[in-house]
Parts: sequence; structure tokens; C-alpha cells
Amino acid sequence: MTTLNFDKLNGLIPAIIQDAATNRVLMLGFMNREALEVTRKTGLATFYSRTRRQIWTKGETSGNYLKVAAIIPDCDGDTLLVKVNPQGPVCHTGNDTCFNEINRNSLGFIEYLESVIESRKDEQPDSSYTAKLFSAGNKRIAKKIGEEAVELALESETGSDERLLDETADLIYHALVLLASRNLKFENVIDVLKNRHADSKASNDQIDNFKRGEKQWGK
Repeated sequence: MTTLNFDKLNGLIPAIIQDAATNRVLMLGFMNREALEVTRKTGLATFYSRTRRQIWTKGETSGNYLKVAAIIPDCDGDTLLVKVNPQGPVCHTGNDTCFNEINRNSLGFIEYLESVIESRKDEQPDSSYTAKLFSAGNKRIAKKIGEEAVELALESETGSDERLLDETADLIYHALVLLASRNLKFENVIDVLKNRHADSKASNDQIDNFKRGEKQWGK
């Protein structure tokens, strides 16, 4: 890890707390060396209170702990980015974040799920369902995608919204596994969609320009 500089703030270092799944910034805290060490040992985000002049673990009163997924220093070593999985609302007011923002699952969760799927590649097949899929190979994964697509189509006709969402989740999950097996990411799919949208927008702009020309010069 980069050598950390606690000297700029008299023994403290700012810690930006970010949800590992949604990428939403949750709060800003400060750590001294002891708080950072406790965080590393326990896996729970622990800070130094400048008011009480002591370390404290987030959630020790409310139960809304911040389980640490990663600790990343910035380029100067004087700030930390701490990625966490929050076990409840982060702010003492009961809000999701200390910035009064709603922390909902977003596409950021896809990235988190991809990292979990990627970690299953080298595991034994009996360790998890995902590892079993990787072991079976692309043909089996593709077959599962076909099965899930059919089930999704059937639920769209006769099923409840809950079942529709369940089947959609199953299809997306298996698609992510297939992408991972080909060393591709969901962001590659996003790039394709962006390019298609850009091409579509260009075509629409051309149509608008043509219509403006009609008005100006006549048909």
C-alpha cells in the first residue's frame, strides 16, 4: 500500500466512504493510525471522533455497520477511499447517506456482481453454482440463457410482476456469467448501446435538418 501521510491533519487522514455495490458516496470520516488498524483487523469501518477524541466503529450503537470491501489510498497518500457494504442507513438521521441522497442499487451493483462472478472462475465446481457453470463450459451456460429467456417470455404473458422480475434477474445473471467466460464485461454491452444511440441520434438530427430545409426552400 502507498505510504500514508497522517501529518497534514495532525495525525488524521480523511476517509471517503463509498458503497461497494452502488458507488454512492455515503459519508466522510477521519481515521488515525489506530482507527485504520482496527478497520483492517475487524473489517468494520472505524473512525476517530474529533469531538470525543476517541475511536469509534460505525454501527456500534445502531447495528448499521459498514463492512469493508476495500481500502484504497489516493495518489498523494493523504486520503483514503473505503469501499463498504452498509448494513443499514448510514446517517444518524436515518437517511441512506450523510448527504441526504437515496442509496439504491444501480448499475454499480452490476460491477460488484461481475467481480463476484469473476472470483468464481478458478474455484472448484462444487463450491458454488457459478463455479459449476464455468466448469461446464460455454455450451451449458448458453443453454441456461436459452432456458431463462423462454421462462422470461412466458412470465411476461401470464406471470406476476414479481415473477417477471425474478426471471429477468436470472437471465441477466446468466448473461453476465457468459460474458465473463469470454473475458468480456457488461460495460462492453453498454458501449454497444451507446454507439447505437449515437447513430440513432445522428440519423434523427439528419431528418430534422432535412425538415428544416424543406421549410426554408420548399418541397
